[in-house]
Amino acid sequence: MQIKTYADRATMSRAAARHASRTLRDTIARRGGARLVAATGASQFEFLAALTDAPGIEWSRVEMFHLDEYVGLSIDHPASFRRYLLDRLITKTGICDYHLLDGERDAEGVADRIGRELARAPVDVAFVGIGENAHLAFNDPPADFAVERPYIIVTLDEACRRQQVGEGWFRSVDEVPAQAISMSIRQILKSREILCMVPDARKAGAVKASIDGDISPLTPASILRTHANATLYLDRDSAALVPRAIRGEILESDES
Repeated sequence: MQIKTYADRATMSRAAARHASRTLRDTIARRGGARLVAATGASQFEFLAALTDAPGIEWSRVEMFHLDEYVGLSIDHPASFRRYLLDRLITKTGICDYHLLDGERDAEGVADRIGRELARAPVDVAFVGIGENAHLAFNDPPADFAVERPYIIVTLDEACRRQQVGEGWFRSVDEVPAQAISMSIRQILKSREILCMVPDARKAGAVKASIDGDISPLTPASILRTHANATLYLDRDSAALVPRAIRGEILESDES
């Protein structure tokens, strides 16, 4: 796994968006289209804003899949990841081939149906983040590294639910849904390329554990180190606990 560390969140996000846009343009040129997985959450705000402003991406040739979604949450709720992707990616780019996870009714059925669509062909690039408990998608520790099903129903742990409150999506832990539909670890790793964007000091402990500890289900994001084409984008704050020899130089420009 390659690690790139930037001076601040904005520079990190622009650099990751440049990388992502280059991957999408090149993939579309080679294959005639691109399949991507999009993450949500506060860590992706600036990245998606920069990506949707990037020139030269033929979004009409992009097929988009959804990384995760709460079970039982209305699309009208501010925390709905379907709403997030519609507002921040789909509507802004004009993507017309997309698969959103509707967890309001038959979550198991949705997981199966969208999973079959996802498994039809390889994913070219997956955009992901790392949670404060080192979760990857909604695979909280201890994560299942073996399940082959593309999407699974997971129970969210206390740390994960507290993070959602801390980011302002919910007013209390009691409001956070207990379960979610999540892309499985093995499915994420099947992506040809993975870009992982992780800003902010509150993620520093999880980042250190993920890249400077054991590869373990207790640290789900540590599994990214086994992928042949994964890049981890950090800012100065999220990289604060990582030894310099691992996280590299802190870059001041998004063009570096």
